[in-house]
Amino acid sequence: MTVTTQVFQVDPENIDSAAIAIAAQMLTAGRLVAFPTETVYGLGANALDVTAVDRIFAAKQRPFTDPLIVHLANAEQIGQVAMNVPDVVAALAARFWPGPLTLVLHRAPAVAPNVATGRDTVAVRVPAHPVAHALLTACTLPIAAPSANLFSRPSPTTAQHVLDDLSGRIDIVLDGGPTTIGLESTVVDLTTQPPTLLRPGGVGIDALRELLPDLIAPAAPLVVAETEAAPSPGALLKHYSPRAPVVLLRGDAEAVRQCIYTVAPVLHERGKRLGLLAPDEEFNNYTDLRAELVSLGPAHDLTVIGRYLFARLRELDSMGVDVIVARTVGEGDAAGELSMAICDRLFRAAEGRVLDASDPHALELLLTLA
Repeated sequence: MTVTTQVFQVDPENIDSAAIAIAAQMLTAGRLVAFPTETVYGLGANALDVTAVDRIFAAKQRPFTDPLIVHLANAEQIGQVAMNVPDVVAALAARFWPGPLTLVLHRAPAVAPNVATGRDTVAVRVPAHPVAHALLTACTLPIAAPSANLFSRPSPTTAQHVLDDLSGRIDIVLDGGPTTIGLESTVVDLTTQPPTLLRPGGVGIDALRELLPDLIAPAAPLVVAETEAAPSPGALLKHYSPRAPVVLLRGDAEAVRQCIYTVAPVLHERGKRLGLLAPDEEFNNYTDLRAELVSLGPAHDLTVIGRYLFARLRELDSMGVDVIVARTVGEGDAAGELSMAICDRLFRAAEGRVLDASDPHALELLLTLA
């Protein structure tokens, strides 16, 4: 069903209470509202209303096995959505909320079961964005909100990204400007002993281990099948993906340059357009390449890379490229809290295609994908 999507401009520093009131009324009525958080734009619905939550899955074309995060106005609302809450939650909330940390807890009966794909858990966070806080406070409801995009597409970090994917499918978009972090929240499962990191994000492992010293952080990204009820959003292999296939190239700058310069002429002869996503420091390596070049940002500044990663992937899509080659960045960078999150998002955008630039099979795969 096509709906008329209304867009309200909301200045985070001067909140329009009238727009917030309209959006809150829509949520109370079981409708869908996209709103900014500090991570990405979320697509919200009443987390206590099964029918409203179903509308999220329909609008996003999201599989019912992929759970949603419930957003609260403050930590005091946890009792509405979770039960048997461990004592450490109070300390975690005091340290990291509002902010980009999601906690998986035991689900309270009032929460719609489709929020958690039928599991007995619920993922909860308190967002830091002023517009999100105003909306959650006004509607007084816990709001289930995955990213406001079509399923498996790069997450939206501007209102325009939301409209590009969901115009005519949702009721309201609150345009609060670009998001500041640009990557989804860190997800930690507190229903397991010891606690487990399910998704890296805006809160780093070192900071978490100050309160969760036994936190398990898997060495490889968590991957579940689309037919399996996932313990966390963002656990599928294909996620955050542009329309063009993505390949990640690992290796030193010279090996990557040689690989790309070998494959680019072949793709051009075939009438295929190559997109290249590389850090600023390597741009001079490709000035005469027949390809669309888009910057990841400075390699040493993972905050900037994280903030614009999804926007850059969408930018390459808008150029009509046939295949995207991206450079891995930040791997093994213990000092960079966002390094694991960036690598996770690129890994899923590429559907796990991570190749050594010096491997001749890398060339073969690049040519077959286009």
